Amino acid sequence: MKLTKESIAQFGNLELLAKQVVEGFITGLHKSPFHGFSVEFAEHRLYNKGESTKHIDWKLYARTDKLFVKRYEEETNLRCQFMVDVSSSMHFPKSDTSLNKLEFSALSVASLIELLKKQRDAVGLSLFTNTFKLETPAKTNQAHQRYLFSELEKLLDKENQLDGQPTQIVEAIHHFAEKIHKRSLVFIFSDLLDGDLINTEEAFSALQHLKHKKHEVVLFHVFDKSKEMRLEYENKPHVFVDMESEEEIKLNPAQIRDLYQSEQGKYQAKIKLKCGQYKIDYVPTNIEEGVYQVLLQYLIKRGKLI
Repeated sequence: MKLTKESIAQFGNLELLAKQVVEGFITGLHKSPFHGFSVEFAEHRLYNKGESTKHIDWKLYARTDKLFVKRYEEETNLRCQFMVDVSSSMHFPKSDTSLNKLEFSALSVASLIELLKKQRDAVGLSLFTNTFKLETPAKTNQAHQRYLFSELEKLLDKENQLDGQPTQIVEAIHHFAEKIHKRSLVFIFSDLLDGDLINTEEAFSALQHLKHKKHEVVLFHVFDKSKEMRLEYENKPHVFVDMESEEEIKLNPAQIRDLYQSEQGKYQAKIKLKCGQYKIDYVPTNIEEGVYQVLLQYLIKRGKLI
């Protein structure tokens, strides 16, 4: 399914558009790729004679020759938090027909919220640049979900997409990790165009901070592959403008394409390696593939891993 700005205008409502995306692939999944957890293991205690043997840890009995019972903490449902980078670089590419990175992310998050809503899971949303523009806790009620849809819908409005807003994803993640409920599922949508993210080990400690808090982290690295990774432009001089600093540089892309692609490959490989070390699910996301295809591939992969 190819979602364009025309399709957004046709529906006029992000929630309805999200439902269409979800209905397109949910029937093809044999089981939901998301699962809440009803109980969480807490500790062992000695078995009391006469009680049920259902929760006896027989493996521990084999090692100790003593009967211990597993105790659990009750949990209600899955808590899911979405972090969306809304800095100026996310407004690329500027086009009247295709989706930019921010619009793609908004539609993806809306679709995932719609899917989680079907499971009665709690959902929260945070929008950030170098500061947080929005922070909401995870809730399950319909009024809260409608509010999230309305905030995401604002991201599709060109008038709200202002240039000159830098990214500080490192500080944002550290701040976020301290605030949200432990053992949440955290989705991050960002183009990762923050110099600190790749240049220092301290930057990746921000993602490790989330893992230390027992969160499951999924990082969607959003980019336009042809323009940002392959540098596919006409063989003539172009003026490139940094959408966050507004600095300009004039060059012929053909003259630096090979070196540029090599450096981009190294950059992405390092991110993937670091995410693998910290057991973070890294999802390279080419927005040219469309919301439907990207989410379908991810959900199928996730379903196989569970």
